[in-house]
This record gives sequence, C-alpha cells and structure tokens, in this order.
Amino acid sequence: MDFIKREKDINEVKLLSPLVWAYVGDSVYEVFVRTKLINKSNAKPHKLHMESIKYVKAKSQADILQKIQDNLTDEEKDVVRRGRNTENHHVAKNSNVVDYSKATSFEALIGYLYLTKQDKRLEEILNQCID
Repeated sequence: MDFIKREKDINEVKLLSPLVWAYVGDSVYEVFVRTKLINKSNAKPHKLHMESIKYVKAKSQADILQKIQDNLTDEEKDVVRRGRNTENHHVAKNSNVVDYSKATSFEALIGYLYLTKQDKRLEEILNQCID
C-alpha cells in the first residue's frame, strides 16, 4: 500500500494506544483477506463476503494468533501483550471475551507492523494466516 502515506515515525507509533493499532490492523487484515479471495476466485460479492467472514471473525483471528505466536519476535510479542492487556469495553456479539481479546491483540500486531512500515514482515505474517 505504497500509495497511502504513513507519516508517523516509529516513536510516535509506539506511543499510540494498542486499540488504535487494532483499529488500523482490522482494516489492513480485511483488505488482505478480500484481496486473497478475489485473486483465487471469480465468486460473486456475497459469496466472497461469506468466505471472508471465516477469516476475520474473532475466533479465527484468535486461532491465527495462536498459530503464529511461536514465530513472533520479542517486539511483536510485546505488541500482542499490550493489545491483549488494553481495556476494551466492547465485545462482539458473536464472540467470547477471551477470543475477542486475542483477536484485538492480533489486529494490534497487524496495525503496528503496518504503521511502523515493516511491510516485509507484515506480508510474512499475513501469508501465514491464510494457507
């Protein structure tokens, strides 16, 4: 996404709330999933949407985080920990608190990597998410 200018430097990004990272990460991950799906299918939008839900729902993101956890750097594990420990007063109606917290952590990681312009690492992690 080189066409989007990410202006904050790493120190500014590190000071953002993990919920801000998750806010951005949610969008980045959703675009990644949708792009992957359209690249491997000629399905209609409704079918694409139904397929994307399998990847973006909280339970799936919690499972993905568990899958990639051992491959994360110490810095990435710290981002995940901060995302998990951030007080969030919202829980999705189709999720439990534990999965939602893990999903927020996953989204925080994706957003953090995106905002700190670690695009190569972001791509590595995203590609691990969808086989």
